Amino acid sequence: MDTILVRGGNTLKGQIPITGAKNACLALMPATLLSEEPLTLTNAPRLSDIRTMTQLLGSLGAEVTSLQDGKVLAMASHGPINTRAEYDIVRKMRASNLVLGPLLAREGHAEVSLPGGCAIGARPMDIHVTGLTKMGAEIELRDGYLHAKAQGGKLKGAVIDFPFASVGATENILMAATLAKGTTVINNAAREPEIVDLADCLRAMGAQIDGDGTSTITIQGVDSLHGATHRVVTDRIELGTYMLAPAIAGGEVELLGGRIDLLEAFCERLDAAGISVSETPNGLSVSRRNGRISAVDVTTAPFPGFPTDLQAQMMALLCTAEGTSVLEEKIFENRFMHAPELIRMGAVIDVHGGHATVTGVNKLKGAPVMATDLRASVSLILAGLAASGETKVSRVYHLDRGYEHVVAKLSGVGADIERVQE
Repeated sequence: MDTILVRGGNTLKGQIPITGAKNACLALMPATLLSEEPLTLTNAPRLSDIRTMTQLLGSLGAEVTSLQDGKVLAMASHGPINTRAEYDIVRKMRASNLVLGPLLAREGHAEVSLPGGCAIGARPMDIHVTGLTKMGAEIELRDGYLHAKAQGGKLKGAVIDFPFASVGATENILMAATLAKGTTVINNAAREPEIVDLADCLRAMGAQIDGDGTSTITIQGVDSLHGATHRVVTDRIELGTYMLAPAIAGGEVELLGGRIDLLEAFCERLDAAGISVSETPNGLSVSRRNGRISAVDVTTAPFPGFPTDLQAQMMALLCTAEGTSVLEEKIFENRFMHAPELIRMGAVIDVHGGHATVTGVNKLKGAPVMATDLRASVSLILAGLAASGETKVSRVYHLDRGYEHVVAKLSGVGADIERVQE
């Protein structure tokens, strides 16, 4: 099993290219099921989750060809479509449920396994189900699969009020509504850049969509969609992660393709901590303003708030801040599992429910640590950049789901980091 070794103490300088967004690409790929004509995605990230979605789409009858070393995905769904998404593939990745809406819209029926075989109420698939039911779908859970069928063989437009702004449910309903009969209105829709990116792609395919990026999205159904070529939006989570590298280790790094508008709330917290973020012709430049950073409080929230997917990395930064910081996690429960590993490195962290109090220390110390999830794994690598001695991060297979060539990107700006097999 691979591990990553980080020897702290090096300041960073240079450029890091930011890839296309994993979460955007995973929503864009199922859109190929909505048309018999080709859909091509450029600026695609090369990640294990993308390979899993490729496998899933292939099992449904779609053709997905990886071009230009994986940076371009050429897709087509012109043949017969299989409407059953098997558990053996779906269980690997939560985003697999995004085939439900497109399959229902195109074929009028679908059987999609629940991720991990969980009950609807245990994870927010109930929001997806409620929305599609309002559009005329009959859905029941049998043997771990959602069996869905559109009344009369075609979905119908409806007004759908989400109890909270679910990104996945917004994406599923948005895709389903493009081919529904009549008008669909999504109230309390998610506003994330990945939603806007999906809407841009669907419009390029001929969909009629208004209001994406706001809390109310209106979709006028059309008879069919055509092919298109679409560039995947910049990955704002990868961007924020690498923005924290020079903030933690010192130095100055330019993030190629970076945009402040993707991370305004995050950039505001960096500014309060004493981190300079400036626009360049090619992206963003990040450096400390002077000396030790200042403690800041952070509360995660749906976009345009502070992203939950950057909470673990921000905690790593605040472990050596001057003063005490409070991080409040309001999106996911159990998302402080990285805290005990940071404590092994000398951090002072007290977790109570959805709050974590971080008292900054002068220096972290390298230690053997274990990644518990995707974002936790990279937070430990960031912490290792500022620690004395060697940090050994195990279970780094989590990284491959969301970070492309993390060792090469960090070593390219001066970090002492390597991936080894044991």
